[in-house]
Amino acid sequence: MAITDHINWSGMSPLIGPNDEAIGPRFLDMSAAYDPDLRAALQRAATTTSIDLAEGVYLWVPGPSFETPAEIRAFRILGADAVGMSTVPEVLAARHCGMRVAAISGITNFAAGMVEGEALDHAHTLVQSGALAGDMGRLLVGFLAELGAAGS
Repeated sequence: MAITDHINWSGMSPLIGPNDEAIGPRFLDMSAAYDPDLRAALQRAATTTSIDLAEGVYLWVPGPSFETPAEIRAFRILGADAVGMSTVPEVLAARHCGMRVAAISGITNFAAGMVEGEALDHAHTLVQSGALAGDMGRLLVGFLAELGAAGS
């Protein structure tokens, strides 16, 4: 999934503490955290490599546990399409430094309560992430080629 926006549900930020204005501003505009031109390049790369690349909103939780069915229902109401335990702090830090950002997330499992009677299992997510590795690699190579062709 190409990330179009995020929800920081963690209550944390890597920007808490003293700020070095030489690196970036104390309060940064996150209204376009995920660069639409870079996301378009991701979509072109996905088309070129025949990879189905959905787009959606990523919700960050600190983990390390899977969410409850009630949390997943609440996250859906908030507009989340996927939930994970990474990505957002890195995006905050990168945007703080003025970097353009594109992000993808490998979706490895259905969330709690989405599949009747199916327990969530970390071993399953590891297997699924391994299965995604080839497509992710091809997508990233295609994305870099797109950026090179566009002179970005």
